[in-house]
Amino acid sequence: MFSHLANFRHHPVVQATGLLFGFFGILFGTWAALIPFIKQKFGLDEAQLGMLLLCLPAGITLMNPFSVPILHKLGAVRSAIFALPLAAAMFVLPFAMPNVWLTGVSLFLAGTVFSMVNVSMNTCASQIEQQLDLRIMSTCHGLWSTGAMLGAAIASLATGWGLPPVAYVAIVFLAECIVVLSSKNALAGVPEESHLPLADADAKSPGKPSGFILPNKALWVLVTISLGTNLTEGTMSDWSAVYLRDVVGSPEAVAGWGFSAYAFFMAGGRFLGDALIGRFGSKPVLRMGGLIAAAGLLLAVFLPHTPTVLVGFAMVGAGVSLGAPILYAAAAKVPGMAKGAGLATMNTFAMIGFMGGPAVIGFVAKAFSLPMAFVLVAGFALFWAWRTGALVGK
Repeated sequence: MFSHLANFRHHPVVQATGLLFGFFGILFGTWAALIPFIKQKFGLDEAQLGMLLLCLPAGITLMNPFSVPILHKLGAVRSAIFALPLAAAMFVLPFAMPNVWLTGVSLFLAGTVFSMVNVSMNTCASQIEQQLDLRIMSTCHGLWSTGAMLGAAIASLATGWGLPPVAYVAIVFLAECIVVLSSKNALAGVPEESHLPLADADAKSPGKPSGFILPNKALWVLVTISLGTNLTEGTMSDWSAVYLRDVVGSPEAVAGWGFSAYAFFMAGGRFLGDALIGRFGSKPVLRMGGLIAAAGLLLAVFLPHTPTVLVGFAMVGAGVSLGAPILYAAAAKVPGMAKGAGLATMNTFAMIGFMGGPAVIGFVAKAFSLPMAFVLVAGFALFWAWRTGALVGK
């Protein structure tokens, strides 16, 4: 069941790629845990916070059409090495801004770099899988989840003990720089696209675009499922800490642990994912994940106590864990597209769900309540479970 993890013990290139995922997860987990600080700092209600959170996906959506041309020019490795420390620097800015408008601008800029990190890291993992014949995508996403779990937990504890958020995020930035510099030589072993044979003979014909494209039928199925999985992920990232603090009444130092419980079980599912997918197939695993995620959200809504909410969030993490690995791997291999084009296109729509969906949740929470918004997300989880039946293959 765990034999595939040997790749991360014995292969330096795989280790370095996994570190990129892990430390990007730490960065994002830090942001997720500190969102209540932004809400409190500017005295925002749920709808206003939702509007502010839209700035991040706006930057991602703007950047996605340019990510693949940049990737082809610089290569996936150089893009990742450049973008990850820059993303860490950009995430310092929202906590240093004196007003909500400049905070929104800083989140927009962070989103543009976030997009580049996401596409370049997943491209590195995909190229390793295809050229070195190693199954690592799910485990890499598991390392992202582990990093997110640790980032959220440590950020909650550090700020709960009195460390200013801007100081803590600056420390995270320095750590990201050190990790990238120490991994640079190992990452040079990632096979770049220029060395790869084309999976499709027409994939790089002059008429084929290499950036964002309109989805074909196969890609559109992946896109619609990813909207459900990423809305669920984004809701946990942006609203789990707020839910625990404002709805459940959990202490400040505990609020970030909701995301940590979610990320812990997401990581566990992803570390097992390569084996589970190989044994049961992508479709059954993805369908069962939607059902588990919906059950976890409903548990958190109908039993709003700290222990039961943590259990519910853990169920959501387990349910959503293999959505991204399955969908990203499938998008990278959609036939008839230039290398990375299917991935970048699905990433655009995925980020709309991941970052934009939680903004809609803010409006629903303002109009009704945050628990009612979570019920809506449970409906989307059930939608992705149903839509999985349209996937091609097992």
